[in-house]
Amino acid sequence: MTDTTGQATGHSGEVAVQVARAHGVETMFTLSGAHVFPMYDGAVQTQKEGQGPQVRLLDVRHEQTAAFAAEATGKLTRVPGLAVLTAGPGVTNGISAIAQAQFAGSPMVVVGGRAPQNRWGTGSLQELDQPPIIAPVAKSARTLMTAADVAPGMHEAFTLARSSHRGPVFVDVPMDEFFAPASGEVHEGRAERIEPDPDAIAAVARLLAGARRPVLVLGTDVWADHAEGAALRFVEDLGIPTLTNGMGRGIVPGGHRSLVTKARGAALSGADLVVVVGTPLDFRLGYGVFGGPDKNPEGAFARVVHVADSPAQVSGHAELAGSVAGDLTTVLDGIQDAVERGDRPDWSDWADHLADQVRAATERDAALLTAEADPVHPARIYGELVPRLADDSVVIGDGGDFVSFAGKYVEPQRPGGWLDPGPYGCLGAGLGAAIAARVARPSAQVTLLLGDGAAGFSLMDVDTLVRHDLPVVMVMGNNSAWGLEKGPMQMLYGYDVVADLAQRTPYDEVVRALGGAGETVTDPKQIGPALDRAYAAGVPYLVNVITDVEAAYPRTTFGI
Repeated sequence: MTDTTGQATGHSGEVAVQVARAHGVETMFTLSGAHVFPMYDGAVQTQKEGQGPQVRLLDVRHEQTAAFAAEATGKLTRVPGLAVLTAGPGVTNGISAIAQAQFAGSPMVVVGGRAPQNRWGTGSLQELDQPPIIAPVAKSARTLMTAADVAPGMHEAFTLARSSHRGPVFVDVPMDEFFAPASGEVHEGRAERIEPDPDAIAAVARLLAGARRPVLVLGTDVWADHAEGAALRFVEDLGIPTLTNGMGRGIVPGGHRSLVTKARGAALSGADLVVVVGTPLDFRLGYGVFGGPDKNPEGAFARVVHVADSPAQVSGHAELAGSVAGDLTTVLDGIQDAVERGDRPDWSDWADHLADQVRAATERDAALLTAEADPVHPARIYGELVPRLADDSVVIGDGGDFVSFAGKYVEPQRPGGWLDPGPYGCLGAGLGAAIAARVARPSAQVTLLLGDGAAGFSLMDVDTLVRHDLPVVMVMGNNSAWGLEKGPMQMLYGYDVVADLAQRTPYDEVVRALGGAGETVTDPKQIGPALDRAYAAGVPYLVNVITDVEAAYPRTTFGI
């Protein structure tokens, strides 16, 4: 328990939970394991107290789902998600989610069980030195060796996870120390803020003021850094054409004149200055190279500015004309203020040109979004789904080609409503993210987009949705193949192997067997009615749409 002075007492698990509560944690994602029983008892004690925030225990069917749920919670709430994983395989099962959080900058804390220190070296159950395994894919990984280390160590973990650049932090506690009496101070959660360099802001403002065809790219860290308000002001007041990716999607609402995602190729190839904010210059952005011969009107490469939430995130491989690192609201407001104090640039011709490109792309898309093809073209699913998405919808992507179509057609109306694996590209994150979204946004519409391949990693956790009364609509594009690999392998070799799955598997029957509901759809005219039934059902519901394996997403990069 915690007294009025902020001193926590009890066993180590109770103290750890009190620290997590102080940092805003409301849910502990886990799969039962004896090494971490003290954390469960700590959560139960908060419920018995009946005062202040409680910590909900939410148990899943695979530790990867617990860790992916914590990662998604960090993304959605901007408070570190908490996964508690038992020792050995419990911890190693969570490593992919930890790596995804590191790549995506998602704040999360993973607490691992650990074999008892008083038996260390004698071969006790699941005795494994875990931090060295996890350290390469986390901001920090360490063992809290004694009960006295738990309170300060947990506070440090949460503070580090939520400070720029955000990411995953791992701690484990020896079992004997976890059960031992402990005490420690509990501090309110906070993040450390980085002050940007005013001279760097001024230099970027001069570059922007001198540009004739600028493009702004807003990424995940704009949302994570609470800078979505500043970003929208920047876009609307300056009238700059804008692209979004990751959790930057929705910061500029779908349909906004300045949102030129549908003209992405024309925007990036024709720009003379690209200002990238809050996302790495990785394969998704051509490694920071835009324009060039046969693309740019002048045959030149665009100048590139990289704006990041911390110095280590500024690109070290791209040729940059300028960069700024620090609190993104301060940076965006500072650049805007400096531009507006000078001769205000006129980008209206450039903006009009890209708006025309967006309209043309929208007209071209209409044919696929209404396609009557048999088997169903994946785009037709989005033609039916997009009009049914509520403004508060949380849309989660877990798949290859099928989810790539979502990136093309789904434009959220609000920030914080889009979840994808990010640059790590990990399949199997979807059920954990759906669980997190339903818990974090209990009144929102939650839609999980599943490839049939991705579903194989985690569909068993529909059982978790059912047991915890978490209704989610799952929409599957079922092409009976690993579509993201099948096409490229055929292109390279003229054939493909290990790329096919069982034909037309009725995954909806799996969902029904686990206590949910669903149906298989083969007729494009029935997609809309099936979606209506799913959203009205009030239970986990899978719409399993059989799609055309030949209708591959027309990608321009394979991530290499």
